[in-house]
Order: sequence, then structure tokens, then C-alpha cells
Amino acid sequence: MSKEKLQGIGFFEKYLTVWVILCMAVGILIGQFLPGIPAFLGQFEYANVSVPIAILIWVMIYPMMMKVDFQSIKNVGKSPKGLYVTWVVNWLIKPFTMYGIAAFFLYFVFRAIIPADLAKDYLAGAVLLGAAPCTAMVFVWSHLTKGNAAYTVVQVATNDLIILVAFTPIVAFLLGVTGFTIPWMTLILSVVLFVVIPLTAGILTRIWMVKNKGEEYFSNTFLPKFNNITIIGLLLTLIIIFSFQGDVILQNPLHILLIAIPLVIQTFLIFFIAYFVCKSMKLSHDVAAPAGMIGASNFFELAVAVAIALFGPTSPVALATIVGVLVEVPIMLILVKIANNTKQWFPAKVVGE
Repeated sequence: MSKEKLQGIGFFEKYLTVWVILCMAVGILIGQFLPGIPAFLGQFEYANVSVPIAILIWVMIYPMMMKVDFQSIKNVGKSPKGLYVTWVVNWLIKPFTMYGIAAFFLYFVFRAIIPADLAKDYLAGAVLLGAAPCTAMVFVWSHLTKGNAAYTVVQVATNDLIILVAFTPIVAFLLGVTGFTIPWMTLILSVVLFVVIPLTAGILTRIWMVKNKGEEYFSNTFLPKFNNITIIGLLLTLIIIFSFQGDVILQNPLHILLIAIPLVIQTFLIFFIAYFVCKSMKLSHDVAAPAGMIGASNFFELAVAVAIALFGPTSPVALATIVGVLVEVPIMLILVKIANNTKQWFPAKVVGE
């Protein structure tokens, strides 16, 4: 995606929170009035992974992976400072601040409202979100802030490679601290299923299409065919999950709001950490804005997938990751506006270029 134009936020993405709320309502209604549907879908499992949900998650993630041009990694050395910020914030700061903020609110601030067992599950969902920095929607946020498209591609490409090796041990460590027994094989299987396989398929598809049809056809004709497929796959996944989660939601409607509070605080915190570090390093705005966005937003598709694989679609852990989907778009649009209104804080060009 280094050469193609980055498109602005589309209709589905712009109103993603609305669609998530509608899917929540549809899923709950199905669970309450058509319980045979979730019961039927629940029969199809392999290694604790729901097959229907796994298929839909592949539908979500595969188009994203085709957008990542790994050949851009060869340009990393030209101006690596912004990448250092991205890597450090995403992998050495973000997972641990998410754990700390979520634990503080769920275990202390909300302890009179949320039972300890549910707080533990919600914290696990927050951990999965915190350990999965954005890999796809950041292209949209970068475009809306007039970010450097080629640089954003490198940020995303290297981030995807780091996910392969860092996601599993970080999640295992933080879940272990939380008190969960770590199902290592299921966790590794989740990364293979929901990162390695779609990533490999996306790379091979991109290479084949560019070789046989050309970069212009791939970017301007082939990729746009998948524009809405990711969101549709996500929404269908959420309907299924909410059909399983209906009782939990109806019994604890306030919990949706309470879970959202630490997630929102974490989002703003991570954005401003990366943004101000870039400012202190005198990086240009078109590098600083994507650096802040990629850490602030989450690869929520992966978080939802792993939550389902580890704990099941009926688990409160999965519900917590879905709350991340619910708050993502409106909060990120606020950060886009903040970034666009503070361009004067940054030099016109990256120092050293």
C-alpha cells in the first residue's frame, strides 16, 4: 500500500459503533427468542475454536493482510526514529499500561459494582486488546491525518512481524499475572490461525496479483473489491457472539460502560505518549500522527478471535474485547481531530531526511 492512495474512512467504518450496537441488539434477540441458532452453531468446534466464527474472522483479517507491502521494510533504515517510537510504545509500554489501568478500575474503582470473578474476566479481555496494536484501520487514520503513506506501511508491516513473536508471550505473561492458567497450545494455535495463515495468504495473494496483473490493477481494482468484506465479517461475528452473550449483557448492562472507561483512558494515554515522544524527537507530523494512531488503536479482530479461542464465545472475556470494538471508531476520530489541529507543533520534514 505504499504506492496506492489511502482511502478515507468509508460508510461502514464511519458508523462502526452504530453497527456494533445494532449487532448487539440483533444477537441478543436471537439468543433470547431463537436459542436454537446459537446452540446449533456451538456444535461446530475444533480444539476449542468455533469453526463458524473462525471462518468469519479469516474473512475479516485476510483483506487487511493483502494491504501490507512487506517489500517496504527495505526502506526502514532511511528514517528509523518513528519506527522506534512505534515499536517501544506498542510492545514495551501499551500492554502493561492497559493491564495497570484496567486492573485499577475493575478491581478497585468498580469493585462495589463488578464482582471479582467478572472483573478478572474483563481484565483478561483488556489484556488481549492491549497486546494487539492496530494493523489495518491505521491506514485510515493515517490518511485522515495526511500521514506519510509509505512510512505507515513500514510501521504496519514491521508491527505484523513483531506480533508473530511477541503477542503470545506478552499475553501469556499478563494472563498469568491476572491468575489464569495459560493454555499455551491454544494461544499459539490462535496466533497461527488468525495471524500466520491469513498473513501468509495475504502476502502470496499480493505477490501473485502484482506479478500477473500489475500494481495498479491490484491497488485500484482488486483491493477495493474487499472494502466492505472485513466489516461485514466483523458484524456477522458480533451477531453470533452476542447471541451467546445475551444473558451476561442483560444481567449486567452497566458493565459495558464500565469496561469502556479504562479502554478509553488507555487509548488517549498511548496516543499522547507516542505523539509527544515524536514531538520531542522533532519528527514531522506525517510520521508522528500514524505513530500515535497505530498504538492507540487495537487489532480488535485478533483480540476477539483469541478471546473466543481461549475462553469461548460465551465468556465475559470475549465481551470485554467487543467493547473495544464499540469505542474504537469514535475515540479514534477524536484523536484524528486532535492530530489535525496540532500540526503546527511539528517541523515540516523528518530530521535527518
